[in-house]
Amino acid sequence: MTDPILPHLPPPREVHLSARDLRRSFKIGPRQIDVLRGISLDVHRGESVFLVGASGAGKTTLLYTLAGLERPESGTVTFEGRELYSGSEREQARTRNERMGFVFQGYFLLPELTALENVMLPMMIDRRASREAAACALERVGLKDRQHHLPAEMSGGEQQRVAIARAIINDPTVIFADEPTGNLDSKTGETIVDLLLALVRENQKTLLVVTHDARLAERGDRKVEIEDGLLKREA
Repeated sequence: MTDPILPHLPPPREVHLSARDLRRSFKIGPRQIDVLRGISLDVHRGESVFLVGASGAGKTTLLYTLAGLERPESGTVTFEGRELYSGSEREQARTRNERMGFVFQGYFLLPELTALENVMLPMMIDRRASREAAACALERVGLKDRQHHLPAEMSGGEQQRVAIARAIINDPTVIFADEPTGNLDSKTGETIVDLLLALVRENQKTLLVVTHDARLAERGDRKVEIEDGLLKREA
């Protein structure tokens, strides 16, 4: 009797970032607002996940909690096999600087520094700044000729590209982006999303994006919808 032919199954995907029963609340006067009400989520290595939901749904709080920026009141976040909030503040800061990249709606570029100098900032924390690496990062985001311009001399889209170059300068394994197109017109916003997706897919990075734009969210591998502090559905 011959052995049955078994279907070829793809190898299981590695869980890069995992949240279990995250809870977070804020007090406004006598009122307590429950922002995260027991969220559990797995994000796989190399996956692009877009978090969507109405204003106040909890999507930004969830992103910041997954990124080690806001400690949950209860629940756990596991990043690359280690509990994210278990180490010292210094260890957590090192993890964020070396293993994570951040892109925000407001760019957060220092106005007195050039594009090149702004990109070098994360490397300066460990006293290993490299002008060559920063120039390479700017070239990857299409700003080779804007290295020595100040933020005020660049458009919003160009400033966001500088912020993306800064986010990738330390070769992080995951990039967190909070409304990266929020200050941009729709065409420029689509270009920024194109750039983020190309960078993470070419280099097998993990990407988590908060956006209010449901149309842009369709561009990722997965869309996670949050409503009233809970996961509503995934697509």
